[in-house]
Amino acid sequence: MDAEARVKTVAASGLRGRGGAGFPTGVKWDTVRRAEAPRKYVVCNADEGDSGTFADRMTMEGDPFRLVEGMAIAGISIGATYGYVYIRSEYPHAIEAMEHAIAGARRAGRLGPSVGGSGLAFDMEVRVGAGAYVCGEETSLLNSIEGKRGIVRAKPPLPALQGLFGMPTAVNNVLSLAAVPAIFAEGPEAYERLGLGRSRGTMPVQLAGNVRYGGLVEVPFGITLGELVDGIGGGTASGRPVRAVQVGGPLGAYFPPALFDTPFDYEAFAAKDGLIGHGGVTVFDDTVDMAHMARFAMEFCAAESCGKCTPCRIGAVRGVETVDRILAKREARQPVGSELTLLADLCDTMKFGSLCALGGFTPYPVTSAMTHFPEDFDLDARRLPAGLQAAE
Repeated sequence: MDAEARVKTVAASGLRGRGGAGFPTGVKWDTVRRAEAPRKYVVCNADEGDSGTFADRMTMEGDPFRLVEGMAIAGISIGATYGYVYIRSEYPHAIEAMEHAIAGARRAGRLGPSVGGSGLAFDMEVRVGAGAYVCGEETSLLNSIEGKRGIVRAKPPLPALQGLFGMPTAVNNVLSLAAVPAIFAEGPEAYERLGLGRSRGTMPVQLAGNVRYGGLVEVPFGITLGELVDGIGGGTASGRPVRAVQVGGPLGAYFPPALFDTPFDYEAFAAKDGLIGHGGVTVFDDTVDMAHMARFAMEFCAAESCGKCTPCRIGAVRGVETVDRILAKREARQPVGSELTLLADLCDTMKFGSLCALGGFTPYPVTSAMTHFPEDFDLDARRLPAGLQAAE
């Protein structure tokens, strides 16, 4: 197959980015393939900073050659001759496994000046990150690889046109690249037949938190959240009722059992003001205090912000202060309506004013907690700020 045919194969499968954004992989690859430049790169985002997620780690530790093969296919498809796997330093076993796999693939002629005797060059190496959560954002990651401070770049230009070292770069998640060998082995039709709507294929879902059967499960898109939590996960480990499920890492929205009929699908979750993210599902029983969980989201953002933009850098700090006032007034049984209105306004500013998804997604857990669990803020549904509605 020539490069164009390989890219069309990936596009025909319906594969989308598994890191959180869900951008069509074939479109990204074709943009880099068509770009004219003296060099091009493939970068694998293996930072995996979301709490409760471990699919990237288990893939790299358990089947590193799958990722090597996926990156090599990506490289020769888009015209890139070199690739980087960016792995967080907290993953020593994954780093070791990938380095051994790369060395073995190079010895076997699967990497180097002629991949598999094709005459097409592609090689790769591991780069270790220092553990900054914001380096999971692609432009911060590229800055880190270049030896710069891990802060967000303004877009445009897009990394597909001007990425690593200013050259066209395909930045893909581990799970996206690891799916590529199967797509070519079984055909794009076999992958495209699975899934729902625009979400084709499968998603490795990580069940964590207060769940009876935690772990990594690969399921087709379209399975409901309830089937994941109650059917596969077996409910809570404590045996108490499930009260909330956070999907998409620490910046994902909280879903109550009333929304457990939501299909695991990018568009279906977006319609419910949620996100799939990297596929992390964290379960909480009925002892959780959702006001404290809202505070945790703001505190997490304040600690991890790169500081480049004001809504994220300052907004998260103000968010912690506002939730603290809400908690204090709740304990004193004082009215909190004005503070909740302020918190909703702050979330709106962060969501639409932040430069990247760190500040932009922090409002999801906060507003979902306010919407679906108003009693934890000592507020009945009728007094919710405008734009927020409690679940039936």
